[in-house]
Amino acid sequence: MNRRGHEILMMYMDEREGEFFFQTDANIKTCNLQKFEGKIIQYPLRYKLLREAYRPFSKKLARGVNDDFIEKFLLSNVQNSTADFQPDIIICFQPVSAKIFLCDLKTNVPVIIMSHGEPEDYFQTYPPREIAALEKSAACQVLLPIFTKPLTSRFPNLKVEVIGNVVPQYKEQADLLSEKSIYKILFIGRLVRGHKRPHLLIEAFSKIANKYPAWQVEIWGAEDNPRYTKSLLNQIEDYNLQDRIFLKGTTKNVAQVLKDGDIFVFPSAVEGWGMTATEAMSMGLPVVAYKNCLAMSALIDDGVTGFLCEDGVLPLAEKISMLIEDKNLREKIGSAARNSMKKYSAENIWNAWENLIESVTKK
Repeated sequence: MNRRGHEILMMYMDEREGEFFFQTDANIKTCNLQKFEGKIIQYPLRYKLLREAYRPFSKKLARGVNDDFIEKFLLSNVQNSTADFQPDIIICFQPVSAKIFLCDLKTNVPVIIMSHGEPEDYFQTYPPREIAALEKSAACQVLLPIFTKPLTSRFPNLKVEVIGNVVPQYKEQADLLSEKSIYKILFIGRLVRGHKRPHLLIEAFSKIANKYPAWQVEIWGAEDNPRYTKSLLNQIEDYNLQDRIFLKGTTKNVAQVLKDGDIFVFPSAVEGWGMTATEAMSMGLPVVAYKNCLAMSALIDDGVTGFLCEDGVLPLAEKISMLIEDKNLREKIGSAARNSMKKYSAENIWNAWENLIESVTKK
């Protein structure tokens, strides 16, 4: 949006110093609310202890501690920074920041709330004082049409706009038709047991590995919990697949990893989008995912742009086997997947954002 001519102030809160993980243009203004005008505001230990005490029993109460911290220590910093910048529109990453502007500061500036997951989660785990901001917002953005209902069913007059994530439009495409000595099944994502669930891919491959000796599995992603990573390594060793399944760690060259692959498996239980899966589709790889993962069921046309299977190890192994045994099917589904991702080009997505911003600022 900065490159399209908009002036931007990016407000955030962080006790740490250093460069952002993501690239930002030099002329984008930034404001760290915890390091404001020469003053450092640390998250008090008593708040941390209280938040962690609440967390096992109530995510709402734990999130509420964060709200208390912002209201007591950061609200004036938000107010002063906003007054200096004088925005025409405020775009909030989630309801907690929208609450600051709409409920605490009672701004007259239009606020758009972004949803990067399933909005139903708001109503299960977010404090009521944050939910109140949803109804007061100028619009809420969701990633997929399937995510509109949780909002519109509760707030019939709320403007809900579907704008997906930007998916890279790779110039190259994975070569799925040539003969290879080794074929690769890929997973890319954080190594998280209850969310991304790469252990299910290991289980599924163990069922079919002997039948397909030319195939191996590469699991790419950052460690989330050392114990879970150790369990994955133990699992691989138990199946005697150390020379067939590899934990590869992180990469800064996702495109090359995908280009060298043949099948992408994404066994997540829940996703707001599934970025690496859509990147794989854009590279022309067939993706296998679970039907009960709402985002994947919305992004994949089963049997056309990928495979959706019932939850469990055996259904996953079955779909992987179907793709392994038919390279023409892999190529056909991969090409269809690649075409299906064109609607999420940067140009299309940022045009949609421009249209939404214009629609709420004209009121």
